Amino acid sequence: MTNFNITPDRRKNFNRTKWTWYKKDILPMWVADMDFPAPKPILDALHKAVDHGVLGYEIPGTVIQETVAARMDRLYSWKVKPESVLPVTGIVSGFTVAARAFCSPKKGVAIQTPVYNEFHQVKNNVGIPQLDIPFVKNVEGNLISYEIDWDLFEKRVKKAGIFLLCNPHNPLGIIFSRKELTRMAEICIRNKVLIVSDEIHSEVLLDGNTFIPMAKISSEVAQNTITLVAPSKTFNVPGLFCGFAIIPNKELRERYEAERSHLSLHVASMGLHAARAAFSGKCDPWLAELQEYLTANRNFMLEYVTRYMPGVRTTVPAATYLGWLDFTQTDIEGSPYEFFKDKARVALSEGKIFGNEGAGHVRLNFGTSRNTLEQGLERMRKALSAL
Repeated sequence: MTNFNITPDRRKNFNRTKWTWYKKDILPMWVADMDFPAPKPILDALHKAVDHGVLGYEIPGTVIQETVAARMDRLYSWKVKPESVLPVTGIVSGFTVAARAFCSPKKGVAIQTPVYNEFHQVKNNVGIPQLDIPFVKNVEGNLISYEIDWDLFEKRVKKAGIFLLCNPHNPLGIIFSRKELTRMAEICIRNKVLIVSDEIHSEVLLDGNTFIPMAKISSEVAQNTITLVAPSKTFNVPGLFCGFAIIPNKELRERYEAERSHLSLHVASMGLHAARAAFSGKCDPWLAELQEYLTANRNFMLEYVTRYMPGVRTTVPAATYLGWLDFTQTDIEGSPYEFFKDKARVALSEGKIFGNEGAGHVRLNFGTSRNTLEQGLERMRKALSAL
């Protein structure tokens, strides 16, 4: 059994990290990495590579492609040909390459907002239009949920070169249903829009939930989809910068690969070693324990907010380790991010970086020990009570 209540001291680092970005008296609950050590099979693989002593050039080969393909088959019964798997330096570079290859100044990127802040950087990094598709927000008591405005979805998507999907969704924690995925795919195919599906959180599932890759919906959808996966969020190795683009369509894959080659994006060998261990299946018992712990942390957060923070509303994430808190009905003036940083000494993620709809909201990372989570929530409660 893994004891997730014990976490290493992350302040002992000469580089800037989640725990050293702010002053020492500020509790960090912002950037999306966890405070838990990676599972032992990954650490063993890295130690083995270092102990060998020769850290030379390593080019991704068929073994890692076969490992990723086997993972997709084992998890989803999704038959992926190994040659469809292209290593990338991460999910952000993965969808940026896609935007460079398949968008233009007239055909930009469509995104569902509020959404992961790096989605909003594509328009600047590539020089293309951004087409926002805001979710419809629903409120029931102190709980909030979001749904798709389908008329707006089609209106915006038809003007795009790619639809950049975040599933499971960051920061809302949504796992889209087969019905929703099918409808999104049908609209994109009808309008000749490529789907790029960021599925980096697809194994960080809560409550025993299941996940369906967009490309698994049908062979037709698979031929119109670039799927991006990585071990980074699930197994807490984001600093190794290794991900994969799965592209069954040979023509799309060749265009994507050409653009990737132009940018000289090479995955470091340590990332490849970690990915092979992560996707081998050897880490799955650890992952099951992690999912159980994160579900309990999410429940603790929901119960705490409901009981001790009147006026605060929150999502119930089905996946990820990210909470989305709405402070628009409280007495906080201005940004809740700034309020809690100054008054509670807690660093959260500013809601506005996820889109205009995020004003008055924050994202809270509960991928940490229960003690740290409770400490952060208690600081926030006290700051609110003092208003």
